Amino acid sequence: MTKTPPQTTPPIPPPAAKMSDLEIKDAHLIFGGVWQDLETDFGQENLRFPKEIILLGGAPGAGKGTNTAFITKTRGLTCEPVVISALLDSPEARALKNAGNMVGDREVIGLLLRQLLRAEYRDGVILDGFPRTKVQVECLKLLVDKMHALRREFYSTSLSIHFRQPTIHIMVLFVDEKESIARQLRRGRETNTHNEEVARTGIGEPLEDRPTDHDESLARRRYRVFKEQTWDALQSLKEIFHYHFINAQGPIGEVEQNILHELEYQSTLELDPRTVDRLRGVPVASVIIVHARQELVKRLDSYELEHNEQFAKVTSFIEKKVIPIVIRHAISGIAQINTEDAVLENPLSLAMLIDVFSERGYHAVVDIHRIEIPERVDLTTGEIKCRTKKVFRLQIRFQGSEIRRG
Repeated sequence: MTKTPPQTTPPIPPPAAKMSDLEIKDAHLIFGGVWQDLETDFGQENLRFPKEIILLGGAPGAGKGTNTAFITKTRGLTCEPVVISALLDSPEARALKNAGNMVGDREVIGLLLRQLLRAEYRDGVILDGFPRTKVQVECLKLLVDKMHALRREFYSTSLSIHFRQPTIHIMVLFVDEKESIARQLRRGRETNTHNEEVARTGIGEPLEDRPTDHDESLARRRYRVFKEQTWDALQSLKEIFHYHFINAQGPIGEVEQNILHELEYQSTLELDPRTVDRLRGVPVASVIIVHARQELVKRLDSYELEHNEQFAKVTSFIEKKVIPIVIRHAISGIAQINTEDAVLENPLSLAMLIDVFSERGYHAVVDIHRIEIPERVDLTTGEIKCRTKKVFRLQIRFQGSEIRRG
């Protein structure tokens, strides 16, 4: 008799409890005050928040620190994550503490929103450790509402590219209680060994030593606090934003594959709706290659918002004249196309064409070939008059079909 293998998926805690009317009221008062301060200090036209915000949560020992770099690389982000615990140890937060003030929800929201306005976070950012309370959850919802309102306000202006459609992802790395406690205690032992070696040799920097990593009862309590508070807060966002539950029980390679599976790139989640409509007739390649994703999305949105008529001509040219040829070369995965179409005379059109194919999962190269064509002969001088014929040579590469025989 064959035994059924044990399930590796960790148990899912129950759904989050709803916020009380008092908690909602507090959140609106807190956010309203913070937002008013931002408008006063920066001006509405400068409230430019990240295009993509990834909220990274995780059970103790689930590997947030280990996997942050991998997630950053996968999403093509170039900035360091915003770690809330570090933010609360910033000079601004220390000044609040030194003045006898608590760093509560209002202070967290105020510090975080000001941090997110920094230029390096415009394309995207990972938030490590936010939100942790129900009030912070409601403030996040209010922030996204404001981001959409700003996008509507500047939609038809020259500033529209700075107020693109926001994308919010929630990633939760989860392990069960037994695994969490084992990892916390193992980290405590490894930290002791490392710090003893640093003290003995003077080489390297000591690691943070947490009391919960040495006491099983404290480690267990930390895990239960996560389930009752942080998990509860993150669960309440599940119906609104893109939610990625990552099983982090296994080895790091397996966890990375789980992350890749959950964050499979879909352009329709990130492009402006008008851009999506414009590209609807261009088929998506079977494998989308993500290269410089944030910059690519930004350029495509700028074409639609700032060069609408030209972008329409280029996409129409691709759909009607290029794609039929590409489809006929589906087996080989490479199509060579020569054209004299006037739409490509504009240098911006060539950039648009390459970016459209890149977004759809193809690799496009354009070469301009000039040929001198004799038109007439001057009978007096014998000089041959020529015109220059410009031919655009397109090479479209993609994953071809594999045909097996036998």
